[in-house]
Amino acid sequence: MVKRVQIQAGMLFLAACVHLGAAAAGMLRVDGAQDGGGSGGADTISHSLTLVQRLEALLVQGNGSDVSLRVETPNADEVKVIQAHSLVLSLQSPVFAEALLNRNGSTLVLKESSDCAAAFDKFIRYLYCGEISLRLDQATPLHKLATKYQVTVLQQGITRYMTQNLARDSSSGHVAGWYEYALQAGDVTLRDSCLQYMAWNLTSVLQSGEWATISSQLLMSLLQRSDLVLQSEMELFAALEAWIIQNEPDGLTAENALRAVRYAMMPPRELFRLQTQSSVLAQYQESVRDLLYMSYQFHSAPPLQMAKYFDVNCSLFVPRNYLSPLWGSPWIISNPSRDDRSTSFQTQLGPSGHDAGKRVTWNALFSPRWLPLSMRSMYTESGAMQPTRADGGRPRIIITPATSSTDFAGVNFQKTVLVMAQRQGKVVVKHVYNFHQSTEENGDFLAEADLYRRTSEYLTDSSLFLHIVVKPLYQTLITTKN
Repeated sequence: MVKRVQIQAGMLFLAACVHLGAAAAGMLRVDGAQDGGGSGGADTISHSLTLVQRLEALLVQGNGSDVSLRVETPNADEVKVIQAHSLVLSLQSPVFAEALLNRNGSTLVLKESSDCAAAFDKFIRYLYCGEISLRLDQATPLHKLATKYQVTVLQQGITRYMTQNLARDSSSGHVAGWYEYALQAGDVTLRDSCLQYMAWNLTSVLQSGEWATISSQLLMSLLQRSDLVLQSEMELFAALEAWIIQNEPDGLTAENALRAVRYAMMPPRELFRLQTQSSVLAQYQESVRDLLYMSYQFHSAPPLQMAKYFDVNCSLFVPRNYLSPLWGSPWIISNPSRDDRSTSFQTQLGPSGHDAGKRVTWNALFSPRWLPLSMRSMYTESGAMQPTRADGGRPRIIITPATSSTDFAGVNFQKTVLVMAQRQGKVVVKHVYNFHQSTEENGDFLAEADLYRRTSEYLTDSSLFLHIVVKPLYQTLITTKN
C-alpha cells in the first residue's frame, strides 16, 4: 500500500513578492534629513520577518506553483508530493536549478532514502524561510539533503549544530553515528569534532548504547590514541571485551584491537586476573602473548635496565590520560580571574611495578595574569616586575616537583591539563593541553576563555574545573645489540 502525503503550496512566488512590495511600499527605507542636522541620511525599517511569513504562506496555502516535487523512497512505501516554485528552488540550490532546467513536464521525481524523505518537508521549508528547527535524530538526514542539493549555508549550519550538541543526552547515543556519517560524507570538520569528543570523553561513550555497535574502523581509531581520557586501561579492556563478544569480529580484527591495549599500564595483579578470567583473552592469548610477556618484564625490572634492551617509548609503555588518583588530581578554581592559586598533589613515580610504590609530590600554580616571555622585560628600577594589567597577562599553570630526586633519572614527566566545561547539563572535557613544566609552552592555554566574564563557557558556577594528569615517560638509554 502506497501512503501518499500531499502538501499544497500557494500563490505564484513572483506575484507574492510583487504584492508584498506593494503592501510595504515606502516602509522599508526612509531617506532624507533624519539626523537633525539638516544633512541627508538614511534609516532602515526592516520587515524581513513579514517577508519570511509570506514566503512560508506560499508553501502551505495552496495554488500557483509551477513544479511538483515527487519524493519517492527506494521501496516506494511512501510518496510525498510537494507543490513548489521553480524560482525559489533555483535561487537556493544549483542542483535544483539544473534539474528544473532539464525537466520534462511539471513533475520532478526525487529518489530519497526513508530518513531523508521523512525530513524533506523541513528541508523545503528552509529553502523558503531560511530557518529550520530540528532534533538530534533529524540532523543527519537534513545534512545529507543539504549536501546533495548543495545548499552550502544549511550544510555548514547543521555541521555547527552537530558539533555543538555532541554532549547532549540521547536514548541510544548519536556521536558515533555522526562520526560514521561524516566519514562517509567527507565532512572533515564534523568527523574530527566527533572523534575528538569521543577520545576526550571516552567513559561516557563506553557507557552509551552506541558502544556495542561502533565500527571496527572507529574502534581502532580510538584504541590507537594516547590522548584518550578514561579512568584506567582496565576500563578500556573491559569495554573492548564486551565489544568483541557482542560483534564476534573476524580473527584479524579482534587480534589488532587486543594488540592496541596498553597492558603495561595495568598492575601485575590485574594482568593475572585477566589471564585467568577473561574469555576473550583466553581465546586470543597467542596473539598478545608477546605483549603480556613484555608487560610483566616492564613491571619486574628496573626501568633503567629495561630501557637498555627495549624501546620504552613505544605505545605499550606510554600512558593515556588516566583519571585515577595515581596519575593526577582534579582542581576546581573558584573565581579564577582574581588571584594566583596553588595546590599540591601526589602521583606514582612511574607505571612500572618497580616505581609504582614511589610517590612524587607536585606543586601547581595557577595565575590568571601571567606575563608572556615577550613582556617580561618590563621591570621597575628596583628590579621588581611592574603590576600587570588585567588585559596584559594570560592564564598560566606551572607544575613542578616539590623536591628534586635522583629517582627521576631516566624519567620525563609530561603534564596534561584537562579543561572541563558544562554542555547540555553535563561536564565534559573541552580542551586538553600538554606541556613539560608550564602551559606557557603551549602559547594558547585558555586564550579564548575570557575568565573575566562570568558567563564564559569555560566556567561552571563561576569556577574553572581542571584535572591535572602527570604522565611519566621512560627514556630509552642504550640499545644492546645481540
